[in-house]
Amino acid sequence: MNKKERYAYILDYFRQEMPEVQTELEFGSVFQLLVAVILSAQCTDKRINQVTPELFRRFPDAHAMAQADADEIFEYIRSVSYPNAKAAHLSQMARMLVERHHGEVPSDMRQLLDLPGVGRKTANVIQSVAFGKSTMAVDTHVFRVSHRLGLVAKKADTPYHVEKELVKNIPAEDIPRAHHWLLLHGRYVCTSRRPHCERCGLSGVCPSVCLSSTHGENSIQP
Repeated sequence: MNKKERYAYILDYFRQEMPEVQTELEFGSVFQLLVAVILSAQCTDKRINQVTPELFRRFPDAHAMAQADADEIFEYIRSVSYPNAKAAHLSQMARMLVERHHGEVPSDMRQLLDLPGVGRKTANVIQSVAFGKSTMAVDTHVFRVSHRLGLVAKKADTPYHVEKELVKNIPAEDIPRAHHWLLLHGRYVCTSRRPHCERCGLSGVCPSVCLSSTHGENSIQP
């Protein structure tokens, strides 16, 4: 199976299995999505969804959050990972939105990356989920699954390299969904330590399964 055939097979599988797919983060506006994505770094969506209801009741938009300092925001997010840094980023980010963008989240990549706490992955999520752009956010799940399924070369050793290779090979109309397909597959099936190959519909074309059957399950690489 060559690369073109591999992509076609895997994408067709996901189209059938998950025709309608979206982020598991809960939000009510583009601003709230941005806040949730910033908070989700190295933290589960489940934990973020437990924290954000109270946070959004207190700070429903950028104008409200811009009036708060990091210490006040910290009290609402103290149970997430790196709460001190994230509280500072949220406070600074909200103020910048108010000062530069009238409280609205911009759709431009460069303007998003200028915001405190926003890296390329977060910016790609916002562009895709909020604005429907064909951008591929690469988190640890997408990175791992892309390698295990043989969608990207071993030399694609950074999230940016994986992003570029995926975007090059996935049809533009599928890219927004493909991010969620790969992420959810990694979160629930192709998990990091113990992938559930026995219930994976892609095991028949997965090169990592072949490696596992030859050398043992622990040989599957992240």
